[in-house]
Amino acid sequence: MPASLLAVEARDLAKTFRSGWLRRRETAALRGASLQVERGAIYGLLGPNGAGKTTLLSILATLLLPDSGSATILGHDVVGEAFAIRRRLNMASGNASFVWSLRPAEVLAFYGRLYGLHGRPLKRRVGDLLERFELTPHLRTEYNELSTGLKQRLALAKALLNDPEVLFLDEPTLGLDPDVSIRIRAQIAELRREHDTTIILTTHYMREAEELCDRIAFIKDGRILAEGSADALKRQIRIGDVISLRLDPAAPAGLAELPGVLAAHSRGDRIECTVDSSEKRLPDILRWLCDRGVLIRDCQVREPDLEEVFVELAR
Repeated sequence: MPASLLAVEARDLAKTFRSGWLRRRETAALRGASLQVERGAIYGLLGPNGAGKTTLLSILATLLLPDSGSATILGHDVVGEAFAIRRRLNMASGNASFVWSLRPAEVLAFYGRLYGLHGRPLKRRVGDLLERFELTPHLRTEYNELSTGLKQRLALAKALLNDPEVLFLDEPTLGLDPDVSIRIRAQIAELRREHDTTIILTTHYMREAEELCDRIAFIKDGRILAEGSADALKRQIRIGDVISLRLDPAAPAGLAELPGVLAAHSRGDRIECTVDSSEKRLPDILRWLCDRGVLIRDCQVREPDLEEVFVELAR
């Protein structure tokens, strides 16, 4: 992909953490991770705890130095040109922690000054973000008194103070109630839609990744195992739509050999066919069965989800 179209590019990033004095311990957090993210895209990083997601984001955000490999943000090297990058990106964590006694407006004003905002522009920006994230009713509430959902919204508001071109979100809906998670996801989608912000987010929630992300990477043990759109990932590991049929008599031999049928298995009195596309293959399967005198008593179609992809890749 041409570099001009990329917001983020990482090549063979490696990072090992060392601890202990008498008995030195080494923990390899990244083992040659590579990715490319187009400008204006939402890119998801999925993986179990300890997979390397936060380490990868921290390197891209210029908070950690890689042991080897390279990465660029908006064409700037994350090691040699970190200062130029920091003005154009921001980051929010699902485990955000601000000074316990500060109120929401004070938190935003403090960080706004770090990004060079002062006077009326700072006051206007803080007011806009408080209203946008529905924090105005909580102006007099200290940070430690806010609910988890309000803390998350404040962290996201902080991450937008400098109108970042690239935004890193580390578990943005971690531990939130479903209704709050839905609102946070809507705000993330709005950022891309209205401001063309490039967003990389880590998450454990498959539905969140499938709903928000243009492309998804699965990372485990510091390595990216697979990458692509949700549909492409399902095809890549041969997880497709499932067509479940109850037939009379049982399906004749040859069903598994039809075009687009990835697998066919008996489940009690039903046969389940995994296909690359139910819309494309179901008419042909039904026609093939009818031509052989098979009565179709019931037909159900189920789409796979990213949870199944994750399980397969995590084995």
